[in-house]
Amino acid sequence: MIKQTLRVVIPFFLLFLSFSLSALADSPKDMLAAGRVDDAITALNGQISSNPRDAESIHLLCRAYYQYDDWDRAESRCKRAVELQPNNSGFHRWLGRVYGQKAERATLPISLAIKTRDEFQRAAQLDPSDTDALIDVAEYYLEAPGFMGGGHDKARDQAKLIGKISPAQEHWVYARIAEKNKDFAAAEREYQLMIQAANKDPEAWLALAFFYRNQKRYDEMEKTFVKMQAVPIAHREVLVEAANSMLRTGRAFPFAIELLRRYLTEGPVEEAPAFKAHYLLGQLLEKQGDKTGATTEYRAAVALARNYEPARRSLQRVAP
Repeated sequence: MIKQTLRVVIPFFLLFLSFSLSALADSPKDMLAAGRVDDAITALNGQISSNPRDAESIHLLCRAYYQYDDWDRAESRCKRAVELQPNNSGFHRWLGRVYGQKAERATLPISLAIKTRDEFQRAAQLDPSDTDALIDVAEYYLEAPGFMGGGHDKARDQAKLIGKISPAQEHWVYARIAEKNKDFAAAEREYQLMIQAANKDPEAWLALAFFYRNQKRYDEMEKTFVKMQAVPIAHREVLVEAANSMLRTGRAFPFAIELLRRYLTEGPVEEAPAFKAHYLLGQLLEKQGDKTGATTEYRAAVALARNYEPARRSLQRVAP
């Protein structure tokens, strides 16, 4: 009798588990990670319609619009999420990032820049262990002029706070300060120290490669990307960043294509949306003269994000 009962219960349990895992795989957060931004927006709007005070869903909708570069919609959703949960560090950090993107594009960016700073600082205050928030504050200090609250001394003080959690990122701040001061030898040393402190983490290699790119030392940039992709990669978005750098500098298109195909095969992440990776791959293939391959990639991008205009325009240009 017991065995017969188990034969009934176990298949039922497995069926239940299968449905649960399926639902988990199709959660809006996982949709965003997979680059299915249109599906995520539809699902999140449905959840918010049922529960207008669902702060997490509203926040994720902000991040979906962020992927689309739709800064106004992203701002309104991120602000609403912060209103509902004012002590959520991550919500403040994402609102700061939205303000930062808007400030970069604004004719008069001062008020937006101040909002960016305030949100980053609030995020760091709420969660002093959040390295991303601490780095966002440091980057603001590096980029903003003094009358907007920036300054290298503030960035250096922030680096010391970062160093208590991530010594590698502390070196990154010092490297950026040295770059700003045009002390390029010191900057390169700090990037090398970052790589050592990070135990050759791919993000550290990426930072050094960006330095070489900015110095127009393209051969060294490319060699650094080769070293980067040869180590285990936890943060796969570095593969897309590397490919984008090679496209921008007109270098090693076959290698860039290889990196993007590896990225899409291993699985995309939210930090580098799949539709943008497909679009970038389409650009590289088009420059290689492979219009058929480019068309396939532009179509893949539009299938995930039908309102992503760069991919739509490219598809209209190359599609037979």
